[in-house]
Amino acid sequence: MAKPIREAPRDLESITALDSSLVFPSFTADDAWDLGCLLRDRLRDLTSTPTVINISLANSQQLLFHACSRPGTVPDNDHWVSRKRNSVLRWGCSSWYLQNKFLGDAMKFAERFGLGERVGDYTIYGGGVPVRVKGVEGVVAVAIVSGLKPDEDHMVVVEAMEECIQKMGKSG
Repeated sequence: MAKPIREAPRDLESITALDSSLVFPSFTADDAWDLGCLLRDRLRDLTSTPTVINISLANSQQLLFHACSRPGTVPDNDHWVSRKRNSVLRWGCSSWYLQNKFLGDAMKFAERFGLGERVGDYTIYGGGVPVRVKGVEGVVAVAIVSGLKPDEDHMVVVEAMEECIQKMGKSG
């Protein structure tokens, strides 16, 4: 049986510390493939719930990895992927951080940033995590899971990123 997903922190300081610890030594298409495959395998072992896994570059939104964990995803999953990506890229933090900062209040979030008609382009629900690289300023890519509960979407990405970073440290 698969190890359960760790509980996601809910206070902003802990979320920031966790998200800030996720720094890759480098990040290439091969690394995105490894991360994406790790996520897909983990999700298949963990749950029968269908999810979408998406990894894209920040500067061009070039798609590096996109897969479903199981049959049964719907087009709405891809809409959530897009909204999570947009939020991570605009604010430079995980969508889980935003969810906790605004206590899940999407209206307060929309009003705070004057999103108006563009409110549907963003979300504050967990699952979008910035990919950072040592020595590179800003977000390099975004890794996203959509289909589980927001805290689970976030933590399954975090755990896979931690594992990838650890493997890269051992091989480099």
